[in-house]
Amino acid sequence: MAPVSLLARLKSFYSGQDDEPAISAQAAAGISICLTLIYVLPFYVSPATRPSATLSRDAPSVIRARIRAVTISCIICTLAVLWLIVAKDKSSIFDALKLMGWWPLSLTDVFRSLVLTAILFMGPLFERGIAEGEWREWLRGSRISETLGGWIGWRNYVAGPVTEEIMFRSAILPLHLLARVTTGRIVFIAPLYFGIAHINHLYEFRLTHPDTPISAAILRSIFQFGYTTVFGWYATFVYLRTGSLLAVILIHSFCNWCGLPRLWGRVEVVVPIGPSLNRGKEDSDRSLEYSYGQLSIGWSVAYYALLVGGALGFYCTLWPLTESLHALADFTSSAK
Repeated sequence: MAPVSLLARLKSFYSGQDDEPAISAQAAAGISICLTLIYVLPFYVSPATRPSATLSRDAPSVIRARIRAVTISCIICTLAVLWLIVAKDKSSIFDALKLMGWWPLSLTDVFRSLVLTAILFMGPLFERGIAEGEWREWLRGSRISETLGGWIGWRNYVAGPVTEEIMFRSAILPLHLLARVTTGRIVFIAPLYFGIAHINHLYEFRLTHPDTPISAAILRSIFQFGYTTVFGWYATFVYLRTGSLLAVILIHSFCNWCGLPRLWGRVEVVVPIGPSLNRGKEDSDRSLEYSYGQLSIGWSVAYYALLVGGALGFYCTLWPLTESLHALADFTSSAK
């Protein structure tokens, strides 16, 4: 008797037919914890990757060493999860790669996901592109080359999004699908691993900012845990709806580039005035000092109107722009 494919098993499960999961929910959680540790712990086992009071996590030497470490971690964990899917669910490698978001590559799904994210960030895009006049640099591509020309930019917009999405979406989410965890629990619980993986920043912040009160450092860490978890909810939703690893990688990079939107205050114009005098000796990235000047109130009114409009547009287009033939989970009951 030929083995039932993984995608057929998932379809059978979500249609209500009784079928034993390939692994238990407890096993999925335990393996996910192990994968999270494999991603984070290499940052602290070697002097090359471990920051100190005199060596920032933004130092190029630390960034390079960490990129090498997490790349190796991602390769090992990807192969391990691939083997687990094939061995435990008796699926083909092709079906396993589908579950891990590597295949098929739907550029339409990727484009629609990016459009959805851009709608949400209409306000910040207006502030940076129009109010601050960056649109000319976007057309020339000079801002991209400048941003990726340093190790901090490469980490924030390439290495970080790629390795984090491979680990926390492509490796961890299939485990929960194998365990037949409900879609809602996957969306809201699985991203906690992603949020927890950023708590180590509290330790690193305390190393480089020893004079900052511990209460302020903890609040900073809680805030970071909060917004990384919220992003994890969104990325997990898109991943399950489209089955596209590339889509969530590009969304992650785009959100890192946009940053958190302005929620108060007036729109300002930002002008570089010269090299920063506070740059560390090991930081080879370009670092500039900036001056800030407020624009007329009309710019701020337009910004906040677009911010609200973007949120409403995001709400209205969330389901249609993430609809895909390659979905990994059934959201029908959630959409009603």
